[in-house]
Amino acid sequence: MTKNPKETITTYEPDNSLRRGYLSVFGEILAEVRQNRWLMYQLFKRDFLALYKQSLLGILWAFILPLASMALFMLLNRSGIFLIGDTGTPYPIYAVLGLSFWQLFSAGIVASSNALVKAGSMIIQINFSRKSLVLASSGQAAVSFLIQFILVLLLFAWYGIMPSAGILAVPLVVVPIVLLTLGMGFIFALLNGIFRDVGTVLSMMVTFLMFLTPVLYMKPKHGVLLQVTKYNPLYYLVSGARDLVLTGTIAEQDGFFLSVLLSVAVFLAGLVVFHLTETRIAERI
Repeated sequence: MTKNPKETITTYEPDNSLRRGYLSVFGEILAEVRQNRWLMYQLFKRDFLALYKQSLLGILWAFILPLASMALFMLLNRSGIFLIGDTGTPYPIYAVLGLSFWQLFSAGIVASSNALVKAGSMIIQINFSRKSLVLASSGQAAVSFLIQFILVLLLFAWYGIMPSAGILAVPLVVVPIVLLTLGMGFIFALLNGIFRDVGTVLSMMVTFLMFLTPVLYMKPKHGVLLQVTKYNPLYYLVSGARDLVLTGTIAEQDGFFLSVLLSVAVFLAGLVVFHLTETRIAERI
């Protein structure tokens, strides 16, 4: 009688990227982004063309909206309802410059939060990296920023004022704003996929947050709003970028650099959480 060969026991475990370490997680993310770069471009092009396809004024809305917001605050200031303060530079330049940096955040996070919901059928039918949807949606905000920055340059020329040499560092100072936007965008995209109310509430919160952030007015010198501003990282990111263009220096450097560190931390956390959970997104959309 022959003995049975020794049986081999195979144990199957769920794929857990964390067991391989965080460095491998970031390696996977970079590989996915590289593999899906063509798809991201196509998604971005589709959304960008759809945004202005049936619009009478088209891309001019990127100029009209900041000018309308600026005009509203000028009216409130002249009527005595709201005090803008001494900006030290022509108010249109101050306002539109601040709005261009602010819109990079606000438009980007709203678009990112709706990215998964808008592509619900695509997520269910096709296997691809869902990060492509969030990154492509954020690209629209980047284009709007570039258009509005052209308006800023036109305003400098209109008033006959030269921006400081710090304007050359704008590509660097917008990086923390982009990182904060993407980090929060990844998180809100997941939440909006589970609870549809998140997208609606987020749009309202971003608008409300703009009025709490000294984007269209000077930093308050006293009161509750001053205390809120002290702990608002968006204030330091926007005002720091604006100061660099207007004066060549960042007035509140400590707050700015702390906000930069926070932006990096939020981006990394949001990216990792999204990467580890995106395989289950199709079940929720």
